Amino acid sequence: MTTEHRAADADPTPLSGSATDVAPLGRSAAKPSHELTADEDRDLVDWQRLAATAEFKALLKAKAKFVVPATIFFIVYYFSLPLLVGYAPALMAKKVFGVVNVAYLFALSQFLMAWLIAWAYVRAAARFDRMARDVIDKGTR
Repeated sequence: MTTEHRAADADPTPLSGSATDVAPLGRSAAKPSHELTADEDRDLVDWQRLAATAEFKALLKAKAKFVVPATIFFIVYYFSLPLLVGYAPALMAKKVFGVVNVAYLFALSQFLMAWLIAWAYVRAAARFDRMARDVIDKGTR
């Protein structure tokens, strides 16, 4: 055997024809965001200045205006069931139809209430996203 044939036997890569996961060197296009190094992925936005803008403060105020009341409402609604079962057992044991009583309906209504609050938040979040996009656009100009 020649030395050239032995070298080919030692490295089967050219014969396998399989793709590799090594990125080609020297590409001219920009790297995808998941391949950027820490030095390449620097923020170009002055976040301190952006957080001091009136638009950013309005965004925080709008979010708090929705989130705080919704959270308080749900906590009160959620803890009403055990409180009512403990302090008003006659009311909660009242039969509505068959063996289903007020306590069962109240417990099931908590699932519905969670879905309604989630639906309301998704609607409000679309507005928050638009406000956030405006804040970011202003900060990158």
